[in-house]
Amino acid sequence: MAATAAVRGSAPLLSVFSASRRILTPTWPILFPFANGRKRAFGCLVPLFTSIRSLSSSSPVEDSAEVSYSPVDAVNSEELWCPPVGDPVMEAAGLLDIRVGRILKAWRHPEADSLYVEEVDVGEAEPRTICSGLVNHVPLDSLQDIKVVVLANLKPRNMRGIKSNGMLMAASDASHLNVELLIPPDDSAPGERIWFGCEEDKTKQPNAATPNQVQKKKIWEFVQPHLKTTEECMAVLGELPMRTSAGVIKSNSLKKANIS
Repeated sequence: MAATAAVRGSAPLLSVFSASRRILTPTWPILFPFANGRKRAFGCLVPLFTSIRSLSSSSPVEDSAEVSYSPVDAVNSEELWCPPVGDPVMEAAGLLDIRVGRILKAWRHPEADSLYVEEVDVGEAEPRTICSGLVNHVPLDSLQDIKVVVLANLKPRNMRGIKSNGMLMAASDASHLNVELLIPPDDSAPGERIWFGCEEDKTKQPNAATPNQVQKKKIWEFVQPHLKTTEECMAVLGELPMRTSAGVIKSNSLKKANIS
């Protein structure tokens, strides 16, 4: 099945396909310039991966006899489903610089009761300083010397007098009362860039966008609604597992949770 949305003017139609035969909701595209000068259409903030079960029961489905291939099945069978070519959400996610990090030390922000300050190794010459609003959700002693997932190409922000250069990624339930940091596999190396899909997709990652591009084109805002955890607590983009070379990324216990 395919969903299409017309770009204003004479721009071509945007088609998005689901390999699992689930119906996708339409999106209004925006244009994002690539490094090679070409432009592709990206949808705005409307979720793309809408299950057919959430639509009318009378909605037609072609090839209904085909079996949907879930990321859990893929991991269990050691065959990871690879994304279709031209998926705008996948292309946008490829522009995010998501890395394995290791917290070297963490402490309470001296000027903000709800913030921690972390010093994080993301594989660069110097560790990054990152502020996170985890005080009400994660004990301080559990943040010492652990591996985390870092969104590294956000513009630095001044947070109550401390410049925060990145974001720790976490899963949260609908109430946002329960929050857990995403957990890379133990053997993941700080600084490794994280990707979505099968093992072969590691070599297909494009160069990450600059922080200015991520902010201006709202790349994170476009991708984030499609990040979830599964019933097995595995982090996925749509149905694509979030991966390092050592395996898939998970939350500790949150199922069907949002990721931000």
